Amino acid sequence: MFAVVYRWRVRPGKEQLLADGWHRVTMAIHQECGSYGSRLHRADDGTWVAYARWPDRETREKCGTPDPEGEAMMREAIAEYFPETRLTLVDDLLAEPESD
Repeated sequence: MFAVVYRWRVRPGKEQLLADGWHRVTMAIHQECGSYGSRLHRADDGTWVAYARWPDRETREKCGTPDPEGEAMMREAIAEYFPETRLTLVDDLLAEPESD
């Protein structure tokens, strides 16, 4: 398992644009590139953080730009990009609650 953590500062008033763009891009990447999806969070410090999971590093690196419009939405919303963090899973104790 391979994961990438992204972090941004979003322009005021563009929060929904970021969320909509991220949703579009994530859906396209899942369908066309084989990602395991992602989660988008708003941090206490006002930044936005996303966590995307992949089967492996190679799958992520092969993925192109399946939704250019969604990526453009995100670029318009993001004021500052922070370096991404790439993670290789060592141990997984995350327990997902069952959905109703």
